[in-house]
Amino acid sequence: MSGAADRADLDDDANTFRILLATDNHVGYMEKDPIRGNDSFDSFEEVLKIGQERNVDFILLGGDLFHDNKPSRKCLHTTMTLFRQYCLGNRPCGVDFLSDQSENFPNRFATVNYQDPNFNVGMPVFSIHGNHDDPSGDGSLCALDLLSVAGLVNYFGKQVEVDDIAIKPILLRKGTSRLALFGLGNVRDERLNRTFQRKKVKMFRPKDDGQGDWFNLMVLHQNRISHGPTNYIPETFLEDFLNLIVWGHEHECLVDPELNSQRGFYITQPGSSVATSLCEGEAVAKHVGILQIKGSHFQLEPLRLKTVRPFIMDEVVLKDEKDLRPTDHTTVNDFLQHKVKSLIDRALTEWKELNPDAPENRWPKPLIRLKVEYSGGFTTYNPQRFGQMFVDRVANPKDILHFYRKRPNITPASKRKGDVKINLDAFIPEKLENFRVEDLVMEILNAQNLEIFPENELGDAVRQFVEKDDKDAIKEFVDTSLVRTRAYLKERPGALVDEEFRKEVTKEKQSRVEQFEIDKTNVSVEETFNRRRRQAGDDEDADEEVIVEDDMNDIGAVTAPARGRGRGGRAGSAMATKRGRGRGRGAAAATTSRATAKSRKNVDDDMDIDEDPAPGPSRARASRATKATPKKYAEPDDEIDEEDVEENYQEPVQDTRKRKAPA
Repeated sequence: MSGAADRADLDDDANTFRILLATDNHVGYMEKDPIRGNDSFDSFEEVLKIGQERNVDFILLGGDLFHDNKPSRKCLHTTMTLFRQYCLGNRPCGVDFLSDQSENFPNRFATVNYQDPNFNVGMPVFSIHGNHDDPSGDGSLCALDLLSVAGLVNYFGKQVEVDDIAIKPILLRKGTSRLALFGLGNVRDERLNRTFQRKKVKMFRPKDDGQGDWFNLMVLHQNRISHGPTNYIPETFLEDFLNLIVWGHEHECLVDPELNSQRGFYITQPGSSVATSLCEGEAVAKHVGILQIKGSHFQLEPLRLKTVRPFIMDEVVLKDEKDLRPTDHTTVNDFLQHKVKSLIDRALTEWKELNPDAPENRWPKPLIRLKVEYSGGFTTYNPQRFGQMFVDRVANPKDILHFYRKRPNITPASKRKGDVKINLDAFIPEKLENFRVEDLVMEILNAQNLEIFPENELGDAVRQFVEKDDKDAIKEFVDTSLVRTRAYLKERPGALVDEEFRKEVTKEKQSRVEQFEIDKTNVSVEETFNRRRRQAGDDEDADEEVIVEDDMNDIGAVTAPARGRGRGGRAGSAMATKRGRGRGRGAAAATTSRATAKSRKNVDDDMDIDEDPAPGPSRARASRATKATPKKYAEPDDEIDEEDVEENYQEPVQDTRKRKAPA
């Protein structure tokens, strides 16, 4: 597999992708803190400024753009202001978009923002979601959905069904270079690990990727380090046809590409752009990366972030210091103060080297963390009282010191001579391994026989509280349930006695249980139908919308269609459903069906590098009002039958590897 290349090999701008890589920006972290409130905004602005100064083709974010699942209005406003300031403009984008946009961006508009005639995007941003800003609540929406409909961010990698995942890449071209961008937003690690082991994760490749014409880049947001048997994603789970993986979620900066010798791909871990905890990984210098791709070769240039608040971490072992005695508390306290002062001076010296022109009033208060091992008879001090001496010099005076004791080295029972090691994982029943939070809640609530609250709605609220960290989910459920029940009882005629009252409450509850199940089913049906309707196109002059019979059968419509002859769009083969006046396919279904087939065929033509030489920039800024589509390579008189249409992607090869997490 081709790997890193020399800088001289990538100097051809017309054929070289230039991408800025960043992950875990955590915008809005500690925004109410008087000292650290602007840290996340300042570092994210520096990321966007670097992208603008280095003239990148686009920015790729690896999840956790926001720190909170529901960012504040101030946080959203500041973030949108930064995107508008640095990403909108008249600079033409020289990247051609080749794949089906309705597959990559399954929303109402289904358009990459720099090809949308309503926006003037000079530096596109592509992003997946992380575990902090993942979709939740009604409609399964997140803050990235807001930025997406506003035309500021291209949000991709969202999975509707996390137990059966299909990843279709974004296909891009610049000159002779072709890029397949795979994205997978955060899924709970245990669940995704199980999905991998069940071989339910399918990755589609470009159909002509067998000749190595495509550079395969993947971005994901999961645990890379093992936190338990299944609480991470082993690198060996990922496909070996990938060239480079951008790994989000881990905050330690390991931006230099590392080769996985088993699978043959490289992994880069840019880390976070703001420290969200006082640990060793966060103390590593923060970087972003400029990724250059030409053909099957790439080069990654690390760039140090200069506006990040300095963070120095050190450790002392009191019993190893010759001049300290456990009973001399004053000497120990003076020693720790001197150690902290030296760390402050060191932090400011390093920051001033990065920012030599910064005036003294702009010097930041550093983050200082001193781990103190106090075994050997030493005692601890109150960290907050100790920090009062540095309240004007550090940003975290309350938790400068961290006292701990090393655990004695005791041989585990499983390794003692004569003992037999027992693998407890073998005794965990499969049912418990596959159990979900909502299943457990339903089992408990069904045994309680609730009178007012629907068990399935309460189970869903608890799931959002546990998995999505939605602190208001249960409260909103309770309030909504009480309002609905009261409104229902007020509509009943006459006064209700006790037995009649209970019957009406039970009837109303049962109707809501059934309605919740119907609504949950209709969400996936509606999403599938809307995607296929966008693919088929709209007829402006139609008064009625015709739903193709094949589409309705595929998405599981409960209404029995009128069976007819032929395929969708021809007379007698479609079920006409009254939708009122407006846009729809109507009698032109056959025409749009063939047009859709032609459009899909032309996407394949776009991806044929031998038959179709790559043009220059996708469009001039003057022609931005015309939406670019793959139809430009089609002959207008071609007649293409649906049965002859080829898809954009290969069918994923059946993976016969045994998916087993390393011990």
